[in-house]
Parts: sequence; C-alpha cells; structure tokens
Amino acid sequence: MKYIIVLGDGMADEPIAELSGKTPIEYAKTKNLDELSKKSHIGMVNTIPKGMKPGSDTANLSVLGYDPQVYYSGRSPLEALSIGVPMKDTDIALRCNIVTISEEEEVFEEKTIIDHSSGEISTEECAVLLEAVAKELSDATYQFYVGTSYRHCLIWDKGEVIDLVQPHDVLTQTIGQHLPQDEKLRYMMKKSYDILVNHPINVERKKKGLNPANCCWFWGAGTKPMLSSFEEKTGKKGLMISAVDLLKGIAVGANMGVANVEGANGGLHTNYTGKMQAAVDGLLKEGYDFAYIHIEAPDEMGHQGSYERKVSAIEQIDEKVIGPLVEQLSHEGVDFRMLVLPDHPTPVRLRTHTADAIPYLLYDSTKPENHSWSYCEKDAMESGNVVEKGYQLINKLLEIEE
Repeated sequence: MKYIIVLGDGMADEPIAELSGKTPIEYAKTKNLDELSKKSHIGMVNTIPKGMKPGSDTANLSVLGYDPQVYYSGRSPLEALSIGVPMKDTDIALRCNIVTISEEEEVFEEKTIIDHSSGEISTEECAVLLEAVAKELSDATYQFYVGTSYRHCLIWDKGEVIDLVQPHDVLTQTIGQHLPQDEKLRYMMKKSYDILVNHPINVERKKKGLNPANCCWFWGAGTKPMLSSFEEKTGKKGLMISAVDLLKGIAVGANMGVANVEGANGGLHTNYTGKMQAAVDGLLKEGYDFAYIHIEAPDEMGHQGSYERKVSAIEQIDEKVIGPLVEQLSHEGVDFRMLVLPDHPTPVRLRTHTADAIPYLLYDSTKPENHSWSYCEKDAMESGNVVEKGYQLINKLLEIEE
C-alpha cells in the first residue's frame, strides 16, 4: 500500500458572489476530484489548534501528524533548516520577505504594503537584492540567507522571540503601526528600503510594469526546531515535494526525503506535472511509502485577492496532479490511499489566513465507497464527519490505531 497527501495550500475559501455564491473549490471544473469524491470519505478537519495563529507552518505540521502545540517553535526556523542554515541553540531565525511598499510618501512609517511577494519575483533577482542589503546590514549579530523567490531568512545571534506582524495580514495598510518594536530590526527594515528603492533591478521592474522588491519585512521569529522522525513515528518512509522552504524544512527536521522539481516555484505557473511525477517516481522507483505533494498556488492567489486565479490553480491541481496521479498508480496496479485537502483557508475577501476548519477527501483504491457528494466545503460540512484535532487525521490515512 502506498500513501499520498495532495495539499492545495490555502485552497479553502468562502462563498463568493462572482462565483454564483460558490467557493473556488465548489466552482472550479474538477472532473477528477468530482469522480473521486463519489468513491471517497469526506469531512471537515481543524488543523489550527485554538489560540494559535493560522499559518502554513502550524497547519502543515498538523497534516503531517505533528501536534503544533508540542512541536512548533516558529516558522522561520523550519525554513532555515531547508536552506541549510547552521542554527545554534541560541539563534533566533526570522523570515525576511522582500515586499513591495508604496514609494510616494516621504515618511517611511506612512507607506503602505502593496504586495507581500513583490510580484512573485524570481529567486535569481531577489538573491541579488538581498546581497545588496546584506552587504550593508550584516554583522556578527545579524546574518542574511537566501531562500526562494521573495522568502528569505535572517539569523539573529542570541536574539529573542518577539511578536512580529505577517506582511500578508496588513496588505494595503499603513506600515507604521505594524513595524517591529525592536529598534534594530525597525532600523534595518527602514534602511533596506533606502538600499533597494533605486536598485537597478527595481528600476527595470518598474519600467516593465512589475512591482519592485523594495523593502525587507521581518516576521515569524522562532528557535531551532526539534521534530521527531516521521519514519520512526509512522513506520513509513516519507518524501516531501514542495517549492516552499517551509515545507522542505519540516521534511528535513522530520528526516523525510526532499524532491527538488525543476520549475516548481510556488506560483500559479509552477510545474504541477513535475511534482506529480516526482511523487510517482518516489513511490514506485525510489522505495518511498508516503509522498506529500504540497502546492502553494491557491494560497498565493488568495493573498493576491484573485478568485479567478485561485480557481485556475485548483483546476490545474485537478488536471495535472490528481488525474494523472490516480491514472498512473492505477495503471501500475498499485494499491494506494490518498488524502486531498488544504492546510487552512485563505479567503480571497480577506487576503490572509483563517483558522476555520477545512474539507478533506480520503480515497482508498482497494475499498471505493459509494456516495453522491462532491468535494467542497458545503458537502464536507453536510457529511457530518469531523476531525477535531488535525494532527490525528493522518492516522486515518495510514490506518494507524489511535
């Protein structure tokens, strides 16, 4: 038996008037999921423990079977693991987004956040920008490390875990009230704008009508993580397939394999087919029992506030991942169990995460069920099936007695 999780990050949403009162999952043309849902168990699951902030860090830990209240030590430390940062026990890791802020206002505190991802800027361009920042701001206490696209890392030697605001929570808002209380971090953010605003890369981006990556934004502070081995915990050899450093970091911490897929970039035009094929190859050729296919696109489109692009992302997951994955495994005569779900909602209306329960679909190729429902929030709620503790859902997939 092989086991698969297909996770569409932030895929869950609210009913949207422009989609005839349907959610993006419900509205999207998903013939493969529609067919599977009739043969599957569906329901709702709470992936965010009460009192914890809704995010891909806590939620994906839950989906992988790690109770965030036990294992979570901050978002950025997990990403630091992925990019090979040699964290000491006394280090604090912070996420360093390079964001787009407005340039018209003279006073830095009066500027607004326009885009948390700087137009999904490439890693290559952003690495050059981060190098310019690091050249002026790095020292024995603060060190910058390049991640993926707009997502990077700052290590603070002998720092402290302080409360910092996520940039995607304050889109279009004036930044002054959301800046760090820590004077040095606040200074570095302000200085990064001075370094980046007229950088040649940003001058060219603006000429092309692209959002400039003109300011560092720090958040997600945490200490070195300590995850238990996924294989020791579940008895399954696991493979992570993701473009996002956070997920790769969770995998590194859990001693899972990590597949690097060319063209996987965390955006709408990621290499969906390549991710699907990496899972198939891992399961059939490389000795893995479990594959986790993480797809960031629906979350990014939710943050952008685009229901059209969010629907497109969901349709591409169905067409390029779900359908071919089931077809190949079935063609090879492989028995498999597959869980399909988001990690959390990212409603287009809010452009940020919520802690609401999300719909899941669990399919077993050896025991197909017979239902009339479809995979969407409405039908999953009406099913009456609820998993209150998200970290226990994987036990249903892996058929582990609780």
